[in-house]
Amino acid sequence: MENDMAISKIKLKIGTVYQKEPNGIYYFRYQVNGARKAISLKTRNKQQAIKEAEKYVPLIQATSSEVIAAHVKYARNLAAPEKNLLLSQAWSEYEKSPERATPDTVSEALAYKSTFAEFVAWVNNPSAVMRDITGEMAMRYADDMRQKNIAVSTHNRKLKRIRRVFTVLKEYYTGDNPFQSPVLYRKEREEREQDVHRLSFTREQEQQLRDVLADDQYKVMNKPEIRVIYYLGMFTGQRLKDCVLLRWSKIDLNMQRIWVKQFKTGKEVTIPIAAPLQEVLTEALAWKNSNIDYVCPNVAARYNKTNALGKNVGNNLVNIDMLRVIRWIGLEPSVTVPGRDKKVTVYGFHSLRHSFASYCAEAGVPQATVISILGADSEIVTKYYTHVGDDAQRQAVAAVSGITSPDTAQSKIAEALELIKSSTASSDEILAQVKAILEK
Repeated sequence: MENDMAISKIKLKIGTVYQKEPNGIYYFRYQVNGARKAISLKTRNKQQAIKEAEKYVPLIQATSSEVIAAHVKYARNLAAPEKNLLLSQAWSEYEKSPERATPDTVSEALAYKSTFAEFVAWVNNPSAVMRDITGEMAMRYADDMRQKNIAVSTHNRKLKRIRRVFTVLKEYYTGDNPFQSPVLYRKEREEREQDVHRLSFTREQEQQLRDVLADDQYKVMNKPEIRVIYYLGMFTGQRLKDCVLLRWSKIDLNMQRIWVKQFKTGKEVTIPIAAPLQEVLTEALAWKNSNIDYVCPNVAARYNKTNALGKNVGNNLVNIDMLRVIRWIGLEPSVTVPGRDKKVTVYGFHSLRHSFASYCAEAGVPQATVISILGADSEIVTKYYTHVGDDAQRQAVAAVSGITSPDTAQSKIAEALELIKSSTASSDEILAQVKAILEK
């Protein structure tokens, strides 16, 4: 039967390699004691299939039925691998692998380790080995995580870290990765009803920020530098880290231009210096130090602070300083969200980036120009440029409802024709009035 189904066959010294369908998986068919056997070679590549099939030839030629049985069992993925690894020792083995994840930050690297440690603690079995972890156990772990008040993204990120560890250590268990199933992961729509997102500042709120930063009664560490950083955020739209760690070598006050190589994207953008920013940068020259290139050296040193493990802790300290300024103008940076233990930030330094995109959209600045300044951050830009199609949508709804929009070309023409018919003015006056109507 299998011979009839085969569409591509390669005869070997013993057995046949074949496909059942075009571009399908290759199979290996052979006979043992007069009985025909067929196994999947799990590849669509012809040369790889032949190579895999030839590995079975010595076993098929064996006279011992025990050897043949062991071969068949292993081929069907029923035999356990020879290697054994305690779950409690898995992380040490994972760290040695060249296939391990290589996060960009120490913080994320530590998060990988702590996430896997949480899973090991949940298993709570010192004698458990890697092959003991099943898909059913992974499902129970995911269900337990669902009971915690954490964000969907946090839930999925933790499971993906554990999945990566199991992928790297695949030689210590059989079958599929227990954390591979998509049902383990939560869907973003689970949080749609919360509708909590980062808010942009209004122009009035940004002015309030500038006012309190210039007012001596408000105190925060390194306030003169904090003021410069806020101005950088307002007038360049760059992220906090890019503003804090900006260097004088990237600023040309004569040309009135700033160059920023964004830490997050690696993209370099160039931005003209607005007049208010030029003013505060000129003032900042007073503390410029030939030995330190940072525009805001004290805040930069605070931002770069790390703990004994090498994890950055200074970024959080600087962010707290930034949030203090926002509270000065009566805004609460974070709000409580049902189903979450942690508050969600709605106002922060990053809100300045949203404001920048918002003001550009309102002013009719081309979207491509805004992207050239903000860098590859299409979500923010798209959010504030959705209004571009509003006029066309209104016209479509008006057309369906039988209402003529006063701004359509047809309505302008109709108005001009009516003027021509009814006006008693001179030809030159009528022409001027028609021109004004059509140019509205």
